[in-house]
Amino acid sequence: MNINTLTHLCCFVAALFLAPLLPGIINKVKAFFAGRQGPKVTQLYKDLGKLIRKECVISSTSGGILKLAPSVILVFTVLSAMLLPAGFFMSPLKFEGDALLFFYLLGTCRIAMVLAALDTGSSFEGMGASREVFFSALAEAAVFAVLAFLALFSGKLSLSHMLCISGVDSWMDFTPVMLVIFSLFLILLAENCRVPFDDPETHLELTMIHEAMILDYAGPDLAAILYSSSLKLWIFAGLITSLLIPPGVFPVWGEILLSFGGIFLCAVIVGIVESSMARYRFLKVPPLLTAALVLPVIAILFYFFFQGGVQ
Repeated sequence: MNINTLTHLCCFVAALFLAPLLPGIINKVKAFFAGRQGPKVTQLYKDLGKLIRKECVISSTSGGILKLAPSVILVFTVLSAMLLPAGFFMSPLKFEGDALLFFYLLGTCRIAMVLAALDTGSSFEGMGASREVFFSALAEAAVFAVLAFLALFSGKLSLSHMLCISGVDSWMDFTPVMLVIFSLFLILLAENCRVPFDDPETHLELTMIHEAMILDYAGPDLAAILYSSSLKLWIFAGLITSLLIPPGVFPVWGEILLSFGGIFLCAVIVGIVESSMARYRFLKVPPLLTAALVLPVIAILFYFFFQGGVQ
């Protein structure tokens, strides 16, 4: 086992253990801005421990999809995390085209969640599922626009090569990359059901989206969904961090610390965003996701006009 594989494996295991800290950091930042003490950063660990010791309750109107979905979501989220490079240590599972597999694994998790919500036979959860599909359809276009830019910029279709960019050495490289990073941050908020797209703490039935789809879950099944959500937030924060850290500038341990620190900083920024603005009305969400699509398109045009001309 070479040093790259060993380091990536250690970072992957650390990510599995540290991912539940991200929701705690977000809640702590929101509590700070609200002048409250708030829950502990490790609160999700305690919640997961309590849920694992409880019993699952499955509605008699549901089929097997409701029971199967949490396991599918957990496994596929972990598999997608294995394809994510740790800093600039490429995934040992990398191959040409794994970027498409990476996002389709996450997409499969969403499909499993939507099907499970429909399987309950509840019109309320069906309403949440329809909104989730609508927002994800808009976000998918932005995701593939980001992939198109990264593939063009790196010349590769492997996620590890696309994120470990080494050619950001001038403002003509830096400007389009920053546009893509901002687009990825909007996608992070949309894909993880954060403000302004959704409010994970809402209890108002008519505005719930993600929370509406998991109302029938309890015990270990709910624990698997909550943990998968925190790991998914870690994954998207890792995508942004990998594009921000300059490669080859810091030693091995420095790159790892910067990578993990950048992920925690993303959680802090999400907490600041949620403290400074409210959830948008549904009619305002499509224009915001359209902006997430337009930014990487502008980055692609910028690259063609400037970098294409230089070459």
